[in-house]
Amino acid sequence: MDIQTLSPELVLPAEQPPDDTVPSELIDKTFGSDCIDLASIALTSRILAFSDEFFANASNLINPRAPVHRPGIFVPSGAWYDGWETRRHNTEPFDWVIIRLGVASGRPKGVEVNTAFFNGNEAPAISVDGCYETAKGIDNVVAEKGFNGWSEVLGKRPCGPSQRQAWKLEGQHGSLTHVRLRMWPDGGIARFRLYGEAVPVWPSDLTQEVELSAAVMGGVAESCSDQHFGGKENLLLPGRGVDMGDGWETKRSRVQGHTDWVIVKLGARAKVSRIVIDTAHFRGNFPQGVMVEAAKLEGSIVVAHDDPAWSELLPVQKVGPDQEFEFGKTELLNIEERSFTHMKLTIIPDGGVKRFRVFGTRAL
Repeated sequence: MDIQTLSPELVLPAEQPPDDTVPSELIDKTFGSDCIDLASIALTSRILAFSDEFFANASNLINPRAPVHRPGIFVPSGAWYDGWETRRHNTEPFDWVIIRLGVASGRPKGVEVNTAFFNGNEAPAISVDGCYETAKGIDNVVAEKGFNGWSEVLGKRPCGPSQRQAWKLEGQHGSLTHVRLRMWPDGGIARFRLYGEAVPVWPSDLTQEVELSAAVMGGVAESCSDQHFGGKENLLLPGRGVDMGDGWETKRSRVQGHTDWVIVKLGARAKVSRIVIDTAHFRGNFPQGVMVEAAKLEGSIVVAHDDPAWSELLPVQKVGPDQEFEFGKTELLNIEERSFTHMKLTIIPDGGVKRFRVFGTRAL
């Protein structure tokens, strides 16, 4: 009887890969101020196809929440894992999954593969390919195993057990609409992140109102004072979410006069028409008040929270639990005469906010 096995050179890189690894403790710092996760299901990314998901579903890869561990729990296919896991003894060189990005297109800057809790069954190596395809019905074409429009985004990189590992993409990469994650030859991966910037499709009518803070329109939460319970990037997601876990929430303050803040870079310089601050699901931990400041900056500078360029746009307003608060021309200061690139939302003294939406028109 013939038993087919794969030689090590098919699994691991044939040559020493470039030194583009980002240490696990620096992943968030490296990609957290100028990138979003282009592959997140929170941006409506979706799995189009996969080679196999016998032990655990491929859809887990793009879950924005951290993987969890449930030792001793078994399902009909075997041990329960929060990730994507394929059968053993793959007779092909690799398993694969194809993802349609949730943005119109995006320019990638980095890749993260998290093998959390996969130990002894982790993927030995991965690689990533991408394509830019926008024709009607193209998802069905890209999802085919024989689709040949892929270009390399990240060459084969070795992976270790139960750890976050990331790689910074050097040079300029073109816009992508789809990516293919390849796992050499099989095994398990908990999460896949494709860090980068959204490339939005702007309306041809310059007078049309746009949500310029939205992640899908190029908005990025650059920095914040604290994000102990919920990440700042959640503020710019579409929809109103499902629970407190997909909002921005800070720790309780114990100092008189304390405030927390988050800085958002808009997708384009804008003339602001209205602002929406949503406290959905925050019922006993919403802020007592909110304030918004704005700035117009040139280049790619990450502005400091105490920069003198900030000017008041929305004076302090009282907010309440679990609802949307909209502020327009009556509350916003001198919006007809000014345009901005950055917003700073301040919450008083602390708490949670689900979404921060800034609407307006592009100022060209």
